[in-house]
Amino acid sequence: MGSTARASGSNIRATGSSIRGIGSTIQYAGSDTQNTPSTIRTTGSRIRPALPALALVAALTATAFTTQPAAPASAAQNETVTLTLRHLDRTGAPTDAYATRVTGVSGPGENVREAAHDPSGTVTLRLPKGRYLLDSEVYPLHQGAGTDWLVQPRLDLDGDTTVTIDARTTSPVDVRPPETGAEPRHAMSFVEVHHEGRTRSVNLMSSATGLRVAHLGPSAEPGSVTATFDAYWIGGRSDYGLGYRFTSGRSLTGFARRPAAADLATVKATAADPEGAGGVGVAAIQPSEGTTVGLTSELVRPGTATFHVTPERGAWELSYTTPGTPGAPPNLYEAQDLQVRPGATTVHTFDNAVRGPALDPAPDAPPALVRDGDRIALDLPLLADGEGHAPSDPVFRSAATTLHRDGVLVGTHRGTPGRAAFPLNTPDQARYRLTTTALHGAGRTTAVWTFDSAATKAPAALPLSVVRFTPTLALDGTAPAGATIRVPVTVQGPAAGPGLRSLTVRVSVDGGTTWTEAPVTDGAVEVRNPAPGGTVSLRATLTDTAGNTLDQILGNAYRTR
Repeated sequence: MGSTARASGSNIRATGSSIRGIGSTIQYAGSDTQNTPSTIRTTGSRIRPALPALALVAALTATAFTTQPAAPASAAQNETVTLTLRHLDRTGAPTDAYATRVTGVSGPGENVREAAHDPSGTVTLRLPKGRYLLDSEVYPLHQGAGTDWLVQPRLDLDGDTTVTIDARTTSPVDVRPPETGAEPRHAMSFVEVHHEGRTRSVNLMSSATGLRVAHLGPSAEPGSVTATFDAYWIGGRSDYGLGYRFTSGRSLTGFARRPAAADLATVKATAADPEGAGGVGVAAIQPSEGTTVGLTSELVRPGTATFHVTPERGAWELSYTTPGTPGAPPNLYEAQDLQVRPGATTVHTFDNAVRGPALDPAPDAPPALVRDGDRIALDLPLLADGEGHAPSDPVFRSAATTLHRDGVLVGTHRGTPGRAAFPLNTPDQARYRLTTTALHGAGRTTAVWTFDSAATKAPAALPLSVVRFTPTLALDGTAPAGATIRVPVTVQGPAAGPGLRSLTVRVSVDGGTTWTEAPVTDGAVEVRNPAPGGTVSLRATLTDTAGNTLDQILGNAYRTR
């Protein structure tokens, strides 16, 4: 087993994009919402495979305004004032090497966005009165000197105003990992302001070194400004995600952190290779919250990529993209909202057996089975990997889902495993049997549920439970031949915990021809593995306390070596 942890670029999450060919940074400006908390998880496109290093010489902007219906103009709304912006470089001289944005936050100018420029270094704008957010990049006098980024989170225009954007007021951002010789990659700086139910943000992507920043103007209201900085470094055997988050009334003026190894958490992505195909995939790490940029590393399977991250940034997300093949596109697996602690290690193994149905454990996850009026819809990862990560594009040979109502066939759907919808011709209460099957590699996954249901006035979850089998397997998906191993058994869904009336587990070592009951003791069963090259099939039958049932079969769940 080996690993390759050389970053191939960035993993970007933002809202929309347009190209601006200036400077040595990438600018994402203006994630905007109304009546929302000050912390936003901005979701959007993720670029995989990651951007090559040369992409960092481009500038990229993005904005997304939520606009209220236009109201009749009043005298106050039509009243404008003059905003004069003076730009000075690090020598104090006027400069034309800048990019400045003025974004309306509240008041008559709440939907204003201006990005004016004048070669003289002085810009004059006519703007409605109100609260604004201003940010400006002043570009370096010579290559390699670093960009100055100045942010004024509170710009109240109630009369003619002049703002001097002076690069001499900035201080360095110096965030470095503890590994001597680690190489800097890229960084994302982000400032978000919240005022009168409106949220506006600006952000800047740059090199992980050389950036200088400064707060402009008066402080905003306490707690109304969130500033984050995420920097990524490449080490000899592992990579680094160094992120920090602050909430106050100001943006940052300079910032320095030199975390020790003990201050960091370790997150590992392990790529299994149960088919023995080899190849190079991609592992990625990024913070869970906010407009952000992550780091990707090539990962030879089977192997492990290691990231060291800062707990101060909050939760992190880990992902793995399998190598693509001529017959199958790359598959994306994700582990979201990982809670990390200093000195602790979190390991996620992707793309290994035992494959089977899995429910999303997140508290706000949508239900897998829904009744909406006279329609029943199933959306269940039927071929999740051994740790329950759902593939973005499951690999299968065939799949079918059927629904029966009081023993009469309603319909059959063929296509993506575990996904189907059936219109019903009657609202009356009935007993339903839902069966879904997928053939994948040498395996066969089948689940049969029975439940009662009647028409609903609004979407409502239906009682769907699954059983997870999670033996410890090698990265080729095998277990030792002839050994007796412990196979943990976990019930998910309404039948979990006190919702379970009965559960029976059976094991087959002849491909499902014969089955032997295996008692569940302390949440697991013991399985005597067959000779080398054999397979083990697993079956679970349960009834919940409401009388709903499941019969689940994982044919050829794992192999022996």
